[in-house]
Amino acid sequence: MSGAHLIDLRSDTVTKPTPAMRRAMAEAEVGDDVYGEDPTVNRLEQRAAEMVGKQAALFVPTGTMGNTIGIKVNTNHGEEVLCDDRAHILDWELSMTAWFSGCLVRAVPSADGVLRWRDIEPHLRASGPHNAPTSLVHLEHPHNMGGGTLYPLEEIDTICERAHERGVRVHMDGARLFNAVAASGLPASRIAANVDTVMFCLSKGLAAPVGSMLAGAPEAMERGRLYRKRLGGGMRQAGVLAAAGLIALEEMPKRLCEDHSNAKFLAEGLAKLPVVCIDPGKVVTNIVIFDMARSSLAPEQLTAEAQARGLLLAGVGGTRIRLVTHVDVTRADCERALEVLGSLLGG
Repeated sequence: MSGAHLIDLRSDTVTKPTPAMRRAMAEAEVGDDVYGEDPTVNRLEQRAAEMVGKQAALFVPTGTMGNTIGIKVNTNHGEEVLCDDRAHILDWELSMTAWFSGCLVRAVPSADGVLRWRDIEPHLRASGPHNAPTSLVHLEHPHNMGGGTLYPLEEIDTICERAHERGVRVHMDGARLFNAVAASGLPASRIAANVDTVMFCLSKGLAAPVGSMLAGAPEAMERGRLYRKRLGGGMRQAGVLAAAGLIALEEMPKRLCEDHSNAKFLAEGLAKLPVVCIDPGKVVTNIVIFDMARSSLAPEQLTAEAQARGLLLAGVGGTRIRLVTHVDVTRADCERALEVLGSLLGG
């Protein structure tokens, strides 16, 4: 397929910066951010904090670093972090909760990645002679491996209220937080109002080339700045990247509903294929996960055959395949993707 148009549905991490972002990067006012002297980074951190309703924010290179620091500032070595059993921090972040924070992850089974307080409460542990205390509850919203599922706002509020009553803090992995905003109609500041820290990505659906934000209380972000340096995240003249992040924050959330519409279109088309198992009603953001267990093809065969036809897909374990829509995927691309998948899966 050299030179041909590739439809890349592997992830929204593959998005390219917009022309406006590239111009802003070229013209960015910069300084040394390790000294706190990059004016563009400072503007980005202030704006990000405002948008999620927190007092301070920290610009980090990646979502994994943002989650790592978010967990670290909320815990001490030898404590437990409670999350769902398909959480990104558990399966896709190289055990950083253990490696950097020195904490044990206690995974709780959930439906579609969404924990309820009734799921969480029985697994909370107080400090004692034989067990480590639970110090942090982790929520992923939207949930990646759950298929872009969302927590009901009232459940986020309940979890935060009940956790705080017990002296337990709450961190939100909101890598695609603005997809949740677009899908729910709720502002980011309301969604994250009661969590102690929240991370969200400027890349992925917002299409910045690099960067994520961690937000919370000023003292937590000051400690986070030191942890960022320890992790190699002191980026010096990072305003070149922050300039794209500002465009991502201000302009890109407005169009995310288009990605959600395309994801729903894909899900509804896939549901018509006899060998595909998917519930289109559960697709509310830009992630589509389907099961092809009834197909005679193995997942790796499907992805290889699809790539030969100009369609890039990603397996996410077992017989599950994930499609992610984004700014560089059009409705026509989605129509073509369904044609390819229909021909390969017997539709």
